[in-house]
Amino acid sequence: MKPDPRATALDILSSLEKGSFTLDTLVDDILGSARLREKRDRALVTTLVYGVLRRRNTIDWIIAHFSRTPPDRMDTDILNILRLGVFQLRFLDRIPAFAAVNASVELAKKRSHPRFSGFVNGVLRSIARMPGQPDLSDMAGDPVKGMSVAKSFPCWILRRWIERFGLENTGRMCDVMNSIPPITVRVNTLKTVPDTLADSLIPEVGRIERSGRLENAFSFFSPSVPVHELTAFGRGWFHVQDEAAQMICRLTDPRPGERVLDACAGLGGKTGHMAQLMENTGEIVAVDRDGRKLEKLRFEMERLGVINTRTLKSDLLSSTVLKNEGLFDRVLADCPCSGSGVIRRNPDTKWRLSAQNLRRFAMDQLSILDNLAGMVRRGGVLVYSVCSIEPEECEEVVRAFLNNHREFDIEGNKALIPAEVSGFIDKNGFFKTLPFEHKLDGFFAARLKRTDG
Repeated sequence: MKPDPRATALDILSSLEKGSFTLDTLVDDILGSARLREKRDRALVTTLVYGVLRRRNTIDWIIAHFSRTPPDRMDTDILNILRLGVFQLRFLDRIPAFAAVNASVELAKKRSHPRFSGFVNGVLRSIARMPGQPDLSDMAGDPVKGMSVAKSFPCWILRRWIERFGLENTGRMCDVMNSIPPITVRVNTLKTVPDTLADSLIPEVGRIERSGRLENAFSFFSPSVPVHELTAFGRGWFHVQDEAAQMICRLTDPRPGERVLDACAGLGGKTGHMAQLMENTGEIVAVDRDGRKLEKLRFEMERLGVINTRTLKSDLLSSTVLKNEGLFDRVLADCPCSGSGVIRRNPDTKWRLSAQNLRRFAMDQLSILDNLAGMVRRGGVLVYSVCSIEPEECEEVVRAFLNNHREFDIEGNKALIPAEVSGFIDKNGFFKTLPFEHKLDGFFAARLKRTDG
């Protein structure tokens, strides 16, 4: 039997709600085992999954208007079958309505009791007969609730953003977060140069956009093959990395011959970039508590030709961490966070994040910084960064850290910071990228210099 991309999409969506795995992990695992050989089938899976997650509030509002059973009382699989059907009916142009309805009904027959297939058929046929976007005129008195349905974001997030950015900019923020981001890559200058990489990519990706901010950043959409199958990827000529993430490494500004600690190294995106900036000299100690990530990091460094890095498994929440490692010239603490700045890449974040999570993340972030403070040599630099735009994880963490560590100050002299990033530093010395303003992932960072101790 030919694998069904809609069934695969359903598996991913339902597993996401039932378990604790992240979206990227589920997509890799489930899509990888689905035996979908055709590019268009794999593309349909990702379109459906990411599309449903981006538009889930809108979709659920539509379902609620055509179903006697509220979405929050439905079986998980049936609700996600309806969501997939509504997304195809309202947000995809190339799939005929009858095909979207019939495929959803067949999926319901295979996954549930036969009577539910009739329910799915009735709801979707009713929706198909009344095309168009939701009529929100009855929500005119509650702009937050109306925006929550129209832009598909939780009300609690919208209220926070409206208070800080205003109603118009919050709408723009939602639009950017709901858009499909480009694939942005960093040229690996350890192996090639920008023009050579561009010439290699064009036959496989078509149009390339060169960054107006960073010399070694390119963006493209819809490559002819998965990114890891591109010829230049196999040669180690690039790493996938948003411009904002690249700027964090430029802000850290590691120099050739220095000793650098990459705390919370993850899969090594910033590790490889710093090695590149250091011209493969000196030493980078890449630390993470997840041994599987470190294994992938080592493989990635080999692909990129990085030779100045060693890995160390350790939990940075422990106060005794790295006690035998000595001091470092630069420490990058790219801490685990809410991910509120990268929702366009991880739309599931909208639905699993809560205000309580923000406080929990902030406590862990401050603990990590406290434990790293003693690892920075006098005159050295500690860079704190998160892919978040929420104050609890950003300014508030830095201010709390500085209150506890008088030996550190914010690097206030922009002349000491690379020009590519100095324009993103505000009057308080904080680095910020905002999706609605810069069309980049949302990042926050602070460069802290140890002046005494």
